[in-house]
Amino acid sequence: MNDLALPVALQGCAPDAQTALHVQPVILAGGSGTRLWPLSREHCPKQLIDLLDDESLLEATLRRLGQVKAPSADGREPHQKAPTLVVCSEDLRHQTIERLARCTASTRLILEPVARNTAPALTVAALAAQAAAPEGVDPVLIATPADHLFTDVVAFASALEAAVEHARHGAIVTLGVPPTRAETGYGYIRTGHALDANGARSIARFVEKPGRELAEHYLSSNEYWWNSGIFVVRASVWLDAIGRCREAIAGACAAAFEHASTDGDGALHLAADALAACPSDSIDYAVMERIGTDLPFEGVVVPLIAGWSDVGAWDAVWQLSEKDASGNVARGRVLLEGATDTFAHSDGRLVACVGVTGVVVVETADAVLVAAKDRVQDVKAIVGRLKEMRGTEANDHRKVQRPWGFYDSVDSGERFQVKRIVVKPGARLSLQMHHHRAEHWVVVRGTALVTRGDEQFLLSENQSTYIPLGVTHRLENPGKTPLEIIEVQSGCYLGEDDIVRFDDQYGRASR
Repeated sequence: MNDLALPVALQGCAPDAQTALHVQPVILAGGSGTRLWPLSREHCPKQLIDLLDDESLLEATLRRLGQVKAPSADGREPHQKAPTLVVCSEDLRHQTIERLARCTASTRLILEPVARNTAPALTVAALAAQAAAPEGVDPVLIATPADHLFTDVVAFASALEAAVEHARHGAIVTLGVPPTRAETGYGYIRTGHALDANGARSIARFVEKPGRELAEHYLSSNEYWWNSGIFVVRASVWLDAIGRCREAIAGACAAAFEHASTDGDGALHLAADALAACPSDSIDYAVMERIGTDLPFEGVVVPLIAGWSDVGAWDAVWQLSEKDASGNVARGRVLLEGATDTFAHSDGRLVACVGVTGVVVVETADAVLVAAKDRVQDVKAIVGRLKEMRGTEANDHRKVQRPWGFYDSVDSGERFQVKRIVVKPGARLSLQMHHHRAEHWVVVRGTALVTRGDEQFLLSENQSTYIPLGVTHRLENPGKTPLEIIEVQSGCYLGEDDIVRFDDQYGRASR
């Protein structure tokens, strides 16, 4: 697979000889954040929720990358960075677009029809970066997860700029966080000899998450840094490395990219069959663990001292949040009495905590989590059990976002379900039908344009209509204000997969 992308030295020019340094930011936005359940769900993962303030982690990541300068090859004025590539699931496309629309930075989506972990995601991003770069220019990729936080954005940008400098000379670079505690939830990098005055070191090896005793040894040795999951590397170097280490990944990603399609918004839809044949693997396992053994590339780790957190579980959210005098964090409708070192979050209902210490309580419309703060890593096991039980709470909130608006499942029982549906101005649902349910619609706000079989008519506030089982129908909002209706479903089966779509402006298939 080495013909997929030749190393820089084989392209007829050494890295320093290039006339321009082309920096390509890449956000890997495929995480699920299961340990932040019930706020994070499979169809609304942690990078898309406003976890700590008024912006999502994805937006914060994009904003931080905008502060990184791209130094020129000759040390003069910095060159402009390319539009940020955001690699995410096809199913999360519209939610991701909504979050990115709140930012001013230029982005382009690469959409994965199936999840295949970070190594394939970085590979298709490298292919896209090469295809978009000016002729003869080999881009330097800055690949970062979408769901991490930093308290010192200036230090973050400085570390990345130092990493770019090493990467443009052909090294595979990662950012390592000097540990401040014996953490068992992170992977580690064993550092080697010093490389420059800024603290960069060679990579000796990557190591797995340790037990408590080993983590204590790592902390005291000063040789081991936390693995931040941020990588900086030339596109050609990464493609050569993945071709050497995991030929099957390189070949499948090349086919998925070659047969990809582009929609009207410029998003790149990877070919489903080709990507489905790709092995799933992480950047660490696929390539980084082989640096220093059978790869002809230098491995460099740059120190990242910028208040980094992977926001991996609720104890991390507690650590990052402002606390009262008793060490408590209260968000939403929360009352605390005699509580200490407690995190309590309410999405709506009143949460009262009395005389508790070191507890996490998270309330949403359809689930409540109560956990010891030192056991929040085990929330992932609860999500796993929910999936085994086919519990809807693992995948969706009661209020489900759609590209046309949202619906909220207000009530349900045997053979009936009640939903509140809000449609954005100018938006419309797919033309669809159901095999197992009929629907009653009552307009409570705005104006609805209804298609029912061969009919098309308007409904205003306090008017209603009935959609019989098996009849083709569509709901649209022709107005300039949100349309709100109450939908009552009745039938023998009320699952969301009982939808046959005939026409959909958002490109969704039946589910």
